[in-house]
Amino acid sequence: MTEGKQAPDGSLEIHLLGLVDFDAALALQERLVFDLSGRTDHTGALLICEHPPIVTLGADASSADLLREPAELARDGIDTRWLGRGGGACCHAPGQLALYCLLPVDRLGITLSTFRNNLEEACIAACRDVHVPARQLASTPGVWGRAGQLAVTGIAYKNGVTFHGLFLNVATDPSFLSVCRSSPADDPSTSMQAQLLQRIPMNRVREALLRHVQNLFGYTESHIYTGHPLLRRTSRKVCLHV
Repeated sequence: MTEGKQAPDGSLEIHLLGLVDFDAALALQERLVFDLSGRTDHTGALLICEHPPIVTLGADASSADLLREPAELARDGIDTRWLGRGGGACCHAPGQLALYCLLPVDRLGITLSTFRNNLEEACIAACRDVHVPARQLASTPGVWGRAGQLAVTGIAYKNGVTFHGLFLNVATDPSFLSVCRSSPADDPSTSMQAQLLQRIPMNRVREALLRHVQNLFGYTESHIYTGHPLLRRTSRKVCLHV
């Protein structure tokens, strides 16, 4: 729950975006941060989607986290982006749920540490809902399973509103996960499906993740939309292996 004692005065606007280009999702976040920062209530937004293959690097990343040369990745259709979010490197690809959580944490009275912890607790609860053991590590952001790192967290903050968020590998192709080093402890990246050794429906994990995020941040009202009027899904072809 949030650190405040009352439920937020406002709703959680949830957008199911499907497969979208990373840059388009980033532009939408920037617009929503601007809109939310101008409000006076506690209304927040969640964007959940998948991305075509791309590697992003946050403030804690270095070029050494790329395990292949950027030019080589580009030839395989995999771009790289340096971002102003926290956290290290992250491989994005179909089969990974990208959860962008835009909340007015200043008005909610939530610290960034609590915000990140709530995201990771929601992820752990969603994993357990489908019988995938998951846990946090005291020293490193993210969520871990038995065989390695399941989720990466990377957060940004502007004008009292958070953006970026959490990236959970549900059924990501292992070949993508070896493109970069996401864990500072050199733990391998893995997926829920690889850990459970059976197919996991994306929609089931998505529903559980959204439900637990809403509950942990104390929202009692939410609205769910398919898509967003300011964003289009990707129309380019997506490779399935690298």
